[in-house]
Amino acid sequence: MRLVPLGDRLVIKQVVAEETTKSGIVLPGQAKEKPQEAKIVAVGKDVSDELKEGDTVIYSKYAGNTVKLDEEEYIIVKEEDILAVVK
Repeated sequence: MRLVPLGDRLVIKQVVAEETTKSGIVLPGQAKEKPQEAKIVAVGKDVSDELKEGDTVIYSKYAGNTVKLDEEEYIIVKEEDILAVVK
């Protein structure tokens, strides 16, 4: 199954990075605040050419709706909720 966003919406998948403390303890992704960094999985037809599938982006903290599909968690956001592209 696949999510196809409508209009100016994007489907993004949160980047989950483990973090190691100075003492060497590995903190799993669930133990810290949600990152605002994600990869674009799908782009709606009305989204500008600046954003494309595979881009890593920073999005607004409380933006979007979370959807679970095939045991994977995705976020559907509007284009205006994307703050920057990470290059």
